[in-house]
Amino acid sequence: MLINAVFEGGGVKGISLAGAVRSAEQSGVVFNRVAGTSSGSIVASLLAAGYSATEMIHIIQEMPFASFLKRSPIFNARLVGPAARVLIKKGLYSGDALEQWIRGILLAKGVKTFSDLPKGKLLIVASDITNGKILILPDGLFQLGFDPARFDVAIAVRMSTSIPYFFDPVRLRLCGDAARGKSFTEQFVYIVDGGLLSNFPLWLFDEPSVNSLGLPIPTIGFQMVGKQEGRPHRIRGPFSMLQAVFETMLSAHDERYIEKDKIFRTVKIPTLGVSNTNFHITAEESMQLYDSGFEAGNKFFGSWKP
Repeated sequence: MLINAVFEGGGVKGISLAGAVRSAEQSGVVFNRVAGTSSGSIVASLLAAGYSATEMIHIIQEMPFASFLKRSPIFNARLVGPAARVLIKKGLYSGDALEQWIRGILLAKGVKTFSDLPKGKLLIVASDITNGKILILPDGLFQLGFDPARFDVAIAVRMSTSIPYFFDPVRLRLCGDAARGKSFTEQFVYIVDGGLLSNFPLWLFDEPSVNSLGLPIPTIGFQMVGKQEGRPHRIRGPFSMLQAVFETMLSAHDERYIEKDKIFRTVKIPTLGVSNTNFHITAEESMQLYDSGFEAGNKFFGSWKP
């Protein structure tokens, strides 16, 4: 069964998406086109590169979550360090480690730029906060003066996963006609987490597509649901408040209303109260999320009829 798939963003909770992918594959599902926001873009990019669900579980087990939070020692001084880093870099952590990690994973399958993938195979959602609009990669890069085919997939994933004030925004300098007539400072745009504007872009594949037999290809959404029960945010200062604000913003997407005509094509995955930014998650918690996704997939594909 051929489907298009859209994966919601949810930070660390995205581990659960891999479990749902495994269930889909065991149900005979073949992924045609894939799209994702934030952590959903990681899963989508792995599928586009040719990774199977079985391979994904090994990637998750070895995923160096804590290393994504590294920063220069000078910025680790209590209170002053994080404040200085946000003022200078616009984020508590750089995001370099995450970009390098996903680049290595993709290169193992021979994927570096979007030209290494079939055209239209992968769509990634990010937020252009300079111009105040959603950015659909790779084609959205045309408006910034970049050649989409030559753009690094790992950078696109980093853009989509750059939680505001948690990770540095990705700064791009306009090229060619896009930069013409603009001052030096006006030539830079800042890109952050796609969840800021569209965390579950199920609409991306609304335009009908057909398989080799001329039959329509259905679009299935993979959405993470569930509040962080018993885990209130502790506000100790401006940075813990910023983290709480964006954590709440991203989590709010989990509970939003889905139109009736989309419910039947959405795999809803319980996320067991795990926080979006719990990068110190244990191996046991990771596997619990994975299993939750697998069970949700079994429930959906066991009764779903295209």
